[in-house]
Amino acid sequence: MGSYQLPRPPAMFDREWEWKQLSRFVTNDAAGATLGIMSGRRRQGKTFLLQAACDATGGFYYGATEAVPRGEALRQLGAAVSAFLGTPGQLRFSDWAEAIDALLGLSRERAIPVVLDEFPYLAREAKDLPSVIQVALGPLRAEKLESRARLLLCGSSISFMGGLLMGSAPLRGRAGIELIVPPFDFRRMAEFWGISDYRLAALVYFILGGTPAYRTEFVSGTSPESLEDFDAWVVDHVLNPASPLFREVRALLAEDPNLRDMGLYHTVLAAVAEGNATRGGIASRIERKATDISHHLTVLQEAGLLVAAPDAFRANRSEYRITEPFVRFYHAIMRPFWAQFESVRPGRTERFWESLSKTRFLSSVAGPVFEEMCRVWAADMVADATLDGSPALVRSGVVTDPATRKSYEVDVVVSGMDGELLAIGEAKWGDVIGSGHLARLREIAGVLEKRGRRPGRLLLFSGTGFMPALRAEAAASGGEVQLVDLARLYEGE
Repeated sequence: MGSYQLPRPPAMFDREWEWKQLSRFVTNDAAGATLGIMSGRRRQGKTFLLQAACDATGGFYYGATEAVPRGEALRQLGAAVSAFLGTPGQLRFSDWAEAIDALLGLSRERAIPVVLDEFPYLAREAKDLPSVIQVALGPLRAEKLESRARLLLCGSSISFMGGLLMGSAPLRGRAGIELIVPPFDFRRMAEFWGISDYRLAALVYFILGGTPAYRTEFVSGTSPESLEDFDAWVVDHVLNPASPLFREVRALLAEDPNLRDMGLYHTVLAAVAEGNATRGGIASRIERKATDISHHLTVLQEAGLLVAAPDAFRANRSEYRITEPFVRFYHAIMRPFWAQFESVRPGRTERFWESLSKTRFLSSVAGPVFEEMCRVWAADMVADATLDGSPALVRSGVVTDPATRKSYEVDVVVSGMDGELLAIGEAKWGDVIGSGHLARLREIAGVLEKRGRRPGRLLLFSGTGFMPALRAEAAASGGEVQLVDLARLYEGE
């Protein structure tokens, strides 16, 4: 009795950890049905993972469809179960209690996955479905004890799926696994797209992030061949009204059942994309009271579209960030000029993008996303020896010098396991960094030293390069000053 690793599908890229967790869950041959939850934003490969697990084990997969009445969903599920069992005719379920018991009965001799994909569609029409599953998985029910079904509920609404196991929800405490499938990080994204030029890989990541389906399904594997080809690629595949990417962000938000006042949610995201990071700043930008948008900020966080990042130096302070680069790109670049991009006139989109790429794209998209890439590198990809310690928290923050009342924004703040300040850093995508940037970091380090928190390392990140004088200073610093270029971000520690 136990679990084992399923053979890795040849077409699977990365996802080693997710596949290992899923394999362990669906092959665990312990007696009794068990419940699993899988979630993640659309286009991340959840369905691929689930179908691959079913193919490898002989499991059952059912993908719900949107806006199907309760009775029709039961009819479709009955047809799927009949096809799976190879029974003559078609099973008909009178209610969801009967249907869930039938699903548990699909596996008695050995463990197999039993998948209900797009579960929020089913629960939208049958609001009692989570409670029905709770009852079906009651610890003493014969149907549960005699089954070895690994019932997996999957959905793209992160807020809805996470809510299934929270607070007083019926399924709280019932799940044996809660697996969230994230986008690829910037390194995996470059490898997945097959882009070896790191600057080009970063530019594509600034726009589309790490969502794998944007490459495989939305642009049919077409990527810019060189930096010279990048602008034309953006115009042809992102800003083109005929491209499926053009309306993708609108669809992404519309698919979440918790986002109902779509205009205001888009306006909040646009305010954040413009650089308004605080609750008060966002409210002021959209001419609302801060209390009026509290609910909307919470819902966007629950949906995985916003994160409230705590300030590294100021208690009870945080700033809001958009988590998905393409959502940021849409609200900074596409939505404000939607009519101009939608109007197909020769040369118009090219002219607009040429102007925006030199101004708004750099400040509102490339800069913030590059800073986040640098924080990810410091948190997950850097060697402990580089920082002289193991990073526990990587944040940004604002340092204020009480003597001069001068405030300094710090892009990267790395704290160790015991709260020690391992490093502070500055990230600049479009600037060649020189000695002046290092002098500023040293000034901040001096302010922190007065508080007893001098950082061990000073990190300077650049997407463009470093001046020779700075390279010389770094070389002479004995490791205190670390210069991190694109090559080091993508391949070195």
